[in-house]
Amino acid sequence: MNLVWERFTLSSLSVKEYLTTSYLHRYLVGLLGSWRQTSVLIQWGDTIAAGLLSLVYALAPFASSTLVGFLLVACVAFWLLLTLSDDATTKVTPIHLLVLLYWVIAAIATALSPVKKAALNDLATLSLYLLLFALCARVLRSPRLRSWIIILYLHVSLIVSVYGLRQWFFGATALATWVDPESPLSKTTRVYSYLGNPNLLAGYLLPAVIFSVVAIFAWQSWLKKALALTMLIVNTACLILTFSRGGWIGLVVAILAAMALLVYWKSVEMPRFWRTWSLPIILGGLIGVLLLAVIFLEPVRLRVFSIFADRQDSSNNFRRNVWDAVFEMIRDRPIFGIGPGHNSFNKVYPLYQHPRYTALSAYSILFEVTVETGFVGLACFLWLVIVTLNTAFLQMRRLRQSRNVEGFWLIGAIAILLGMLAHGTVDTVWYRPEVNSLWWLIVALIASYWTPLAQNQTNLPNSEPSLN
Repeated sequence: MNLVWERFTLSSLSVKEYLTTSYLHRYLVGLLGSWRQTSVLIQWGDTIAAGLLSLVYALAPFASSTLVGFLLVACVAFWLLLTLSDDATTKVTPIHLLVLLYWVIAAIATALSPVKKAALNDLATLSLYLLLFALCARVLRSPRLRSWIIILYLHVSLIVSVYGLRQWFFGATALATWVDPESPLSKTTRVYSYLGNPNLLAGYLLPAVIFSVVAIFAWQSWLKKALALTMLIVNTACLILTFSRGGWIGLVVAILAAMALLVYWKSVEMPRFWRTWSLPIILGGLIGVLLLAVIFLEPVRLRVFSIFADRQDSSNNFRRNVWDAVFEMIRDRPIFGIGPGHNSFNKVYPLYQHPRYTALSAYSILFEVTVETGFVGLACFLWLVIVTLNTAFLQMRRLRQSRNVEGFWLIGAIAILLGMLAHGTVDTVWYRPEVNSLWWLIVALIASYWTPLAQNQTNLPNSEPSLN
């Protein structure tokens, strides 16, 4: 059974052997290798790449999608330059292979799309994000650059959260109908900071909350730990004040996952009593806090109860009507879908939509993937998620055995992926640049730690040192 699981998750796959048989890798990687020896630019390649990534993650919450798109193009162009001038030891992981497979399926869906022109434009956009992952996975192999990118994102998210809290205290005009006007919450401020949408803000801040949690353990000095605690309080407060139900669901899932993994990490140091009861105590305490919030805070109570109101809540009713149309779209094109991207969706959805229920997406990651790339694409996407989570857990366990604090970032990555998937089940902010770029950053963070299973078991002393 373990052998089947290892093969399914590609845990023991020898990517190096695969690359030696790949003509594409053999003839393209290193094509400009002779130039690399004399180029000062390429000798500083990873640092320059980290600078480009810094621009993406520093400006994403504040800049237009067009500017972010130009930065992604610059990142992709520089990744191509680095790859063509690289040596033969370029690190490719099973995650890379599944990302490539997903792109191939999206390309097939584009070729078979009923709206090929729109699908082709969206395939180009998807390609930018997938190659952003490739560049991030390369840069984040350096502990120093990895630490820099994470710290940069945490500080930017702190600025975003502070402005969101300012909106809560001084008021903010709703830019869209986020709350049913007939609801008791119609006058409640939903903060959106610089992102213009509370649901999008919640999706953007979710990774910041979890990274803040694990930073308390990963950062060594008390001053840094105090900064991480401040970030945790501010980011969590701002996320809660978005009143995004999907964001709250994602936050609860992510925190539960992070707490479970932190207990697992610390269990070797705990007395027997705490090894047995720490997780139930934490879980019970979290449930107790949630119950108290529901009982004594009316806005929270109304928002939570609206989750279970089915069609009686206008937002729920809207999603249900969109999903009914989406199911019909999937039924008509179940294998490879209509083609990737929101442009394809906007061309095809009006043929199926119910009157008065215009939508820009399927309001669910799983439904959106199925609509765009069919059940073949959904199967590949789920396979990618499983392999990524399994890789993260294996590498976290390897670092735990050597007590390397770098493992805390993997704990955060696992929790973030689960939280973003939970949020994405009922929303599609995942496809916006501010959140999509973070998703691929987290996947790349996990890929940057990857070693084959055999090396996990035999080379524990070779774990890279922490700089935090």
